[in-house]
Amino acid sequence: MAQQQRFTSLQQWLSWQETLHPSAVDLGLERVSTVADRLGCGRPANIVITVGGTNGKGSCQALLEAILLRAGYNVGCYSSPHLVRYNERVRLNGATVSDQAFCDAFERIDRARDDISLTYFEFGTLAALDIMCHSDLDVAVLEVGLGGRLDAVNIIDPDASLVSSIGIDHTEWLGPDRESIGREKAGIFRPGKPAVCGDRDPPDSIGQEASRLGSLLRVLGRDFQIRINGRGWHWQGERKAYRNLPQPALPGAHQLANAASVLMVLDMLSEDLPVPRSAIDAGLRRMQLPGRIQIIPGKVEQVLDVSHNAQAVLALVDTLRHMPLAGVTHAVIGMMKDKDVPAFVRALEPAVAHWYPVGLPLARALDAAALAEIIGSVTDGTGPPPGFAKMRDALAELRSRVTAGDRILVCGSFYTLAEWVQLNPDFE
Repeated sequence: MAQQQRFTSLQQWLSWQETLHPSAVDLGLERVSTVADRLGCGRPANIVITVGGTNGKGSCQALLEAILLRAGYNVGCYSSPHLVRYNERVRLNGATVSDQAFCDAFERIDRARDDISLTYFEFGTLAALDIMCHSDLDVAVLEVGLGGRLDAVNIIDPDASLVSSIGIDHTEWLGPDRESIGREKAGIFRPGKPAVCGDRDPPDSIGQEASRLGSLLRVLGRDFQIRINGRGWHWQGERKAYRNLPQPALPGAHQLANAASVLMVLDMLSEDLPVPRSAIDAGLRRMQLPGRIQIIPGKVEQVLDVSHNAQAVLALVDTLRHMPLAGVTHAVIGMMKDKDVPAFVRALEPAVAHWYPVGLPLARALDAAALAEIIGSVTDGTGPPPGFAKMRDALAELRSRVTAGDRILVCGSFYTLAEWVQLNPDFE
């Protein structure tokens, strides 16, 4: 007699997964490796590229996807977290996966795991791998979640690894400084395989780990170069060069470092994964990634960015500095308790005239009053700004204060943007 399916809807599965494991984060590979072996999903595609880093990994994945699709490959992508719908976490040839595909994968995982407890993230990672293993892919581009060495994605041996940047974040799990964090990020490198670092000033631990593992490390500014030329830019690697490349579709000077790192990965894989110049140009022009300095034009411009640490917000502020603005910037921010909120606010302050701290419907989030107190203590204002328990309360206040030519900046976490996007505000 066939075993009855545990749940029939995606939301039922996800709600149950949130309660399954005693802790939300439980770094380690043994449990997830055991279940993956039982599923038989050890190789999600012919070629696997793993992307990690503190900031920029989502942009690197989006560009890899855009280029490889235009080169004619069947491409699967896994990333987390999502903005609005869980389905965004897995894409097959650019399309998000259906509810039913996730439900089927979750059912297979549930049966394979037996009595092994899995976190929400581990369940999702296994589902992504399982779905890809059933999809006849040429390339899988897997974004590492927290850290690298002990992240569930790291059960897969990649053909190439990319670490986009190393900044201070998730110190509770990764260590207090860039050296310790770099060591964790470099855990996705493999012996004899290409390893690319897009940080111009990486901690020593990146090179040390690459040497210890015997990885083929290439570092931006040392082994491959960028040169800006008018509206375009040049890329120089060890074996080839590209001249007059188009600017990446995503805004910000930091996107050139991401793009250059992607080109280094593709160059090192070119024997098994050839890519024509036309696909590179098309990918750069058409890459898309919601929530990365995403601009919504209008009488009141909206800028949505998932930045949640000081390194990311410095890139955001630099980009905003080069974007003309007739009025002032109103910043709507909501943040998690485990972030360095004072450093984040301090880095963002030069770009902001008015603050709107909001609470988020998560136990991990700072409440609006606590966030307002931090903003008041860090900025040069006359005290804490008013806090808003819900995003719709902040939106109502914004509608009474913004005028044509102003900008609304929404940032601080994926969850902040999700709350904003679901309200779908219009300021016309």
